[in-house]
Amino acid sequence: MSDLVPPRTADITYETDKPVLYETEGPIAWITMNRPTFNNAQNSQMTYALDDAFKAAVDDDTVKVIILKGAGKHFSAGHDIGTPGRDVNKTFDRRLMWADHVNKPGAEMLYTREHEVYLGMCRRWRDVPKPTIALVQGACVAGGLMLAWVCDFIIATEDAFFQDPVIRMGIPGVEYFAHAFELPPRIAKEFLLLGERLPAERAHQFGMVNQITTRGTLDQAGREMATKLAGFPRLGLWLGKQAINHVEELRGKRTAMDAVYHMHHFAHAQNDLTTGDRLGGLDAKSMAAANKKQAGSE
Repeated sequence: MSDLVPPRTADITYETDKPVLYETEGPIAWITMNRPTFNNAQNSQMTYALDDAFKAAVDDDTVKVIILKGAGKHFSAGHDIGTPGRDVNKTFDRRLMWADHVNKPGAEMLYTREHEVYLGMCRRWRDVPKPTIALVQGACVAGGLMLAWVCDFIIATEDAFFQDPVIRMGIPGVEYFAHAFELPPRIAKEFLLLGERLPAERAHQFGMVNQITTRGTLDQAGREMATKLAGFPRLGLWLGKQAINHVEELRGKRTAMDAVYHMHHFAHAQNDLTTGDRLGGLDAKSMAAANKKQAGSE
C-alpha cells in the first residue's frame, strides 16, 4: 500500500499493549522499549508510551537518573514504516501545542504529526531535568538515533552500530537533526550522505559514545554510571545539564534543526509529487535489505 494512503485505524494490529516497560530501582528509572519482534520500531503507540514513562520518572522525586534501553537484539530500528502496528493516521492524546494531524490534507498531515511525535517529543525528552543514559546494543538506526541522541550519555556494546540511511529516500536525515553536533562536519557528511553503518568504536572516537562494553555487561555499566550520578545533588545535576545544553543552543542547534526539519518535509512532498509515496516507494523491508547489502551482511 502506498504511504500516500496510510492504513485505516481498524487495520492496525498492536502486538502488545505495553510497548514500553517502566520500573524503578532505587534512584534509577529504567525505561525499556518493548517491541523486540520488530526491533523496537517506533510507532505512535510507543512514542506516547515513552513520553508517559519519562514523565513518570520526572514526577517521581525519588528518581535521580533515567536509563533508556531496548529489549531484544537491537536498540531500535527506527521509525515504524512497515509493521502491522504502524499507526501513522491514528489520533492520540497530544502532549504539545500542535493540532491533530489525521484530518489534514497533503503534506500538512505529516508535517503536523512529526512536529509532535518526532521533533517535539525528542526536544521534550532532551530537556528533562534529570540525567539520562541510553544503553545501545545492535542497531541504532534512523529514528533510533534520535532516542539515543536526546540522552546525556550513550553506552554502547561492541557490536552496536549507528546509521541514518534515509538518504535512500531522498530525505536529508531524520527529524531530530543532530548529526553535525554529534560528529565533526566531514564525518557527519560521510555518515549522512553515504548512509553507512558507524561502528560503536568509531563513534566513541568522535565522542558520540561515552563508553563501550559487552552485551552481557551493558545493564551493569548503565547501573554503575547511574549510581555515580545519583550521588550528586539533584539541582546540581539539572543545572549542569542545562549549562551544556545552553552552549549547544548558542552554537545553533535548535535553529539548525528547525531548518533541516523543513528540508525533511520538502523531501517528503517531493516524493509525493514524483512517486506518489512520501517515502519514495521504500518501506521497512526494502530499507533493511538495502542496508544489509551495503554492509555485506545477510
